[in-house]
Amino acid sequence: MAIKAVQQFMLGTVLNSEAQARDTLDRLREAGYDGIELCAFMIRPSGPAVRLITWAAGMPVGRGGKLDWPRLVREAGLRVPSLHMDLDSLERDIPAAVAQAGRFGAGYIVITGMYRFPYSDERAVRELAGRLTRAGEGLAREGVHLLYHNHNCELQWVNASQRAYDLLLEETDPAAVGFEFDSYWFTDGGADALEWMKRLGGRMKLWHINDRGTRLSGPAMTPILKSDSMELGDGNMDLLPLVEQAKAAQVEAVILESHRNWVERSPVKSFQRSARFLNRFV
Repeated sequence: MAIKAVQQFMLGTVLNSEAQARDTLDRLREAGYDGIELCAFMIRPSGPAVRLITWAAGMPVGRGGKLDWPRLVREAGLRVPSLHMDLDSLERDIPAAVAQAGRFGAGYIVITGMYRFPYSDERAVRELAGRLTRAGEGLAREGVHLLYHNHNCELQWVNASQRAYDLLLEETDPAAVGFEFDSYWFTDGGADALEWMKRLGGRMKLWHINDRGTRLSGPAMTPILKSDSMELGDGNMDLLPLVEQAKAAQVEAVILESHRNWVERSPVKSFQRSARFLNRFV
């Protein structure tokens, strides 16, 4: 059975002290989750530039970087399937990345996307595929595996017949690079998430799940609604076929992540509500 986890990004605003972090992790367990996916720059103090970039992207990291995360996770009884990290940091010091993953028993390091990267540039994407393969080979020698996490930008065309994600799938070595597929972002980009999951097959090791729907009104004086993330089962994504495909691919963890638009503006209440869907169907 796949681990049910929550991505640490989602919890940044409720991890600001040891007491608050302990309470949040306890609520994860109570809701039915058995894991948390960590972010390298959220488990250690981060500089102002990193904090500003993530805040501007709508992902507040909170003040949990000074906490003892190995102890907190251990005491909460949670598993850590994976650790998010940027590619530049990984390339600079693979042994340090391996050691960091090892402190949590994480078998995967996940590249979360590239800052200001030209995903419509075929040459740049091919070079990225090469970098991923080389980094993945370095990790594999140490018993850790590399995954790539998508957003919607990989759906940009790089030539007449291929998108950036096509190239990343085709040009990376399957022995060195797997994928953490985010079905919300591809749905947001207008793609058929189920077909992409089928194409990934066994290279899809982890699944980022979210729902997408309408809660907020759109422009004034119109009935148009504004789409955003939603709790699982509350939006308009057809999630059940995706669940079945994830099971067929034997993904090792199903990981909830949203950054905003939470019910009652609470990430805790949001993951509690989404847990009803996960506990029933995953």
